[in-house]
Amino acid sequence: MFIVDSYTLAVILCFITMLCWGSWANTQKIAAKNWRFELFYWDYVLGILLFALIFGFTFGSIGSKGMGFAQSIGQASTSSIINPIIGGIIFNLSNILLVAAIAIAGMSIAFPVGVGLSMVLGVLINYIATPMGDPFLLFVGVGIVVVAIIFDAVAYKKLTSSEKKTPTKGIVLSILAGFLMAWFFRFVASVIAVDVENPGLNPADAGKLTPYAAFFFFVIGIVLSNFLFNTYLMKKPIEGEPVAFNQYFQGNVVSHLSGIIGGMVWALGTSLSLLAANKAGYAISFGLGQGATMVGALWGVFIWKEFKGAGKSVNLLLVSMFVLFTAGLVLIILAGN
Repeated sequence: MFIVDSYTLAVILCFITMLCWGSWANTQKIAAKNWRFELFYWDYVLGILLFALIFGFTFGSIGSKGMGFAQSIGQASTSSIINPIIGGIIFNLSNILLVAAIAIAGMSIAFPVGVGLSMVLGVLINYIATPMGDPFLLFVGVGIVVVAIIFDAVAYKKLTSSEKKTPTKGIVLSILAGFLMAWFFRFVASVIAVDVENPGLNPADAGKLTPYAAFFFFVIGIVLSNFLFNTYLMKKPIEGEPVAFNQYFQGNVVSHLSGIIGGMVWALGTSLSLLAANKAGYAISFGLGQGATMVGALWGVFIWKEFKGAGKSVNLLLVSMFVLFTAGLVLIILAGN
């Protein structure tokens, strides 16, 4: 299987993760305007599953190093199967809660609360479990990125200023989404073998998985839970009228492909993050990936022109956000050297 063997390559993969996590949502904009998110999400999950299988049987199976994808699945212990499945269920629930929070409270509340909490708590959880890197540089860097996320949120708030009071329900959903999202990575990471390059040498690795196999079981958790969560969402939507299953089959090719591609883009980012953690550590890998919020902001500013015509105060916030974001990323990267 393909194995990351240098910190430099690990950082590069983490940046690709950031790009993927911050860009997949653009595929929803490609779909038809009347194509509901609930319908898009079925194709999104299908794309994740397809990628997990393709990635496992290609990069997860080539070369002489490590254990092959199918072999790793075949020797998996019960806990190594259950834990990443639980991680997939947790991720799927947190993702849907975040969507609900955005619909109720808006991006300016949901992202700094949800993603900010997820980033800080997630890095802390993963660093305690596998303490790799300089904790001072790591957490200062994370703190700076969180401030950048807040600046981004304030800019959105100014752009869409309203006298309406932020619903308490939206804040609560944001907190729940952020708390849950901080944990999914640890459930997957906990079953990955410490020495993935030399399976069988470390007795503690018995029954544990390669990153490819762990990601596959994680995806199984997403797929299974989606029949519960998304079916409920279709019957009790966050916004609009209930959605029927027959509407899914009425979608055009572009709408379906946009969801599948979106899922594959997200899956690429997540799988590379798990691969990079072998050299970067799970805390740094997770922390860099959560910078995806800023990537999303870049798309919004330069491609979708969401801030077109914004005042000087908004532009100043955006510039400050990107400067802080860059500084935070540099510190997180230096923490691993």
